[in-house]
Amino acid sequence: MDDLKNIKQVFPVTGMGCAACAARITKTLGGIEGVIEVNVNLASNSAGIVYNTDMVSPEQLKEAVENIGFKLIIDSKKSAAEVSEDEHIKKYQELKRRSIASICLSAILFTVAMFLKDMPANGYIQCLLATIIIFIFGRNFYISALKQLRHMSSNMDTLVATSTFIAYIFSLANLLFPDFWMERGILPHLYFDSSAMIISFILLGRLLEAKAKHSTTAAIRNLMELRPEMVTVITASGQECKAHINDVSISDTVIVKPGERIPVDGKVLSGASTVDESMLSGESLPIDKTTGDNVFSGTINHSGALRIEVEKNNEDTMLSHIINMVQEAQGSRAPVQQTVDKVAGIFVPTIIIIALLTFAAWIIFAPNEGFAHGLLAMCTVLIIACPCALGLATPTAIMVGIGKGAQNGILIKDAESIQTARSIDTIVIDKTGTLTEGHPTVIGSQWSEETDASGIRILYSLEKHSEHPLSRALCDRFASDGAILEIGQPTAITGRGMTGTYNGIKYFAGNRAMLEENGITTPDEMNAKAGQWQNEGATTVWFANEKKALAVIAIADKLKDTSTAAVRQMHQTGLDIWMLTGDNQAAAAHIAAQAGIKNYRADMLPQDKARFINELKAKGHKVAMAGDGINDSAALALADLSIAMGQGSDIAMNTAMVTILTSDLRKIPQMMHLSQKTVRTIKQNLFWAFIYNLITIPIAAGVLYPVCGFMLNPMFGAAAMALSSVSVVTNSLRLSGTKI
Repeated sequence: MDDLKNIKQVFPVTGMGCAACAARITKTLGGIEGVIEVNVNLASNSAGIVYNTDMVSPEQLKEAVENIGFKLIIDSKKSAAEVSEDEHIKKYQELKRRSIASICLSAILFTVAMFLKDMPANGYIQCLLATIIIFIFGRNFYISALKQLRHMSSNMDTLVATSTFIAYIFSLANLLFPDFWMERGILPHLYFDSSAMIISFILLGRLLEAKAKHSTTAAIRNLMELRPEMVTVITASGQECKAHINDVSISDTVIVKPGERIPVDGKVLSGASTVDESMLSGESLPIDKTTGDNVFSGTINHSGALRIEVEKNNEDTMLSHIINMVQEAQGSRAPVQQTVDKVAGIFVPTIIIIALLTFAAWIIFAPNEGFAHGLLAMCTVLIIACPCALGLATPTAIMVGIGKGAQNGILIKDAESIQTARSIDTIVIDKTGTLTEGHPTVIGSQWSEETDASGIRILYSLEKHSEHPLSRALCDRFASDGAILEIGQPTAITGRGMTGTYNGIKYFAGNRAMLEENGITTPDEMNAKAGQWQNEGATTVWFANEKKALAVIAIADKLKDTSTAAVRQMHQTGLDIWMLTGDNQAAAAHIAAQAGIKNYRADMLPQDKARFINELKAKGHKVAMAGDGINDSAALALADLSIAMGQGSDIAMNTAMVTILTSDLRKIPQMMHLSQKTVRTIKQNLFWAFIYNLITIPIAAGVLYPVCGFMLNPMFGAAAMALSSVSVVTNSLRLSGTKI
């Protein structure tokens, strides 16, 4: 099968009511030839599908889902997240109307049934009110159950529809034919109020559940709101005009005024400003931007107007990549979810069997009143055995956890990654660009006493003629406010440095060998300083005229300001830290000592790093590797958890399991902490979901009746069922307020 023809898409799905629905859709889609992977998410009402475009089409996927009673949306121009948002709003408003109307009528029905028993035609009034509540406001339960029955399947709606319909029909028979029971010495009871209250409680529970579930997708909604729809474009004639973001093309020029959000990924053509990039990095300090700097869609322009050349289409911006990545991650399944899915798939049929056995047991062991009590117990079992809490336990926690990470500049690729992160005991960190800045920086200089400001300007002007990384580092450090001096005959000498003349004097900037070859003396104090820097792994550049050395300058890859604190925090969490680098032993030892890392390896080639990862894993360690996502690709691929550091390049986000957008290593312990909290929340949710069913189903069946005469009313069973789902979602939402 050609991997190039395999694509992954996230489609909104409507009509799901519980975990059994998600399991049914997963099984159906997974059985289609050409479908490679399916992740159906009950919490986000979406299906992430990997399929081969030559073997199956979205239309076939849609047809397969519709054949089992659900709807897969494929033809919307909006993104899956936007369609899901629209569907949620529509569903929530309908639920709200039906819930309020049902509760109001149920309150009247309850009053009539409990306190106005002597009212004329009391039973018929109850029947009328119950009929409206059950078959008008609760009609969706029956429609869904009939669809499932037609396809020989079942879900939570099957339990609700079956139990309320049985209670309703039994009550109707007792109302119309009371003599049948009275002749047998049994007082006929009406359960119209119970069946109606069940519908009302479940509608209310689903309303609260929908509201709570909506909060779990806050990260996606917040990210989508960062994208401006309208943009100011500069036309060929130089005029400003408004255009929709989808109509902007690569190489167009847009202008962004102070206070506006930047609508595109591009490069600053003119202007200077500070830009708030906290939506990408999680850092509050604004970044200075001027001509040639890159800017990103969704960030906020603060102080000055910027003219920007568009470099990426709207769907290819970093923000779009982040939204897609977060959505796919939120829709993925953690390994523990596979067990839950299997349980959910057989849950409803099992409960129906338990309910029938409960009914039969009551008739057998309590012949006098077994039918009425058995019917009541059967209805309560059907109602209270809710797979919703089970189905929501994992995805809601995953959605909130991954969304929390995205808000803090930590992109977690899938649910498996967030579960893996908590088991990591060893982290391997690349030096260059991960612990360090990743580019040469002047870290020190020593000048002769006779050298004045003009000497610095000569060095700066000479190095401006070279594109060597060391020359760029010197220019960054010694940039002059004055005009660049006119250097005569600038010449680059391979392996040595630069030469040039100024005012008839020849100047040299390069290594010590260049000075020795030209008979230039170097003072003892400069030699000593150069030796000290070289022992620390720095590169030294000498600056001299025809007679003597004027300066010696140390250049090295500088440790990031945040790296030492990050290493300390990782040590505090119990992680064993290794630093690997292709640099020399002296440079490695110096950076490791500065960062507080005891274990390091120098002179490591890419294959050496990969081999070292395998050695650690062979010893039983769970290993995370943090690197740039490109140069260390082999080691990253072998690690149990791969972490790409950087500004979120496409390659990094597509290959690494975790992407840290800011290159700030302090995000790694934050990610570990978030992983632990998320997995802990999943375990709490699953514990309570399973315990709820283990405890309540026997009580609903009537096991306490022989002991203390207690029978659980179906309406209270419905309230408990609704409460279980809401409590699971609410527990997951606690993650959004946690500090990482």
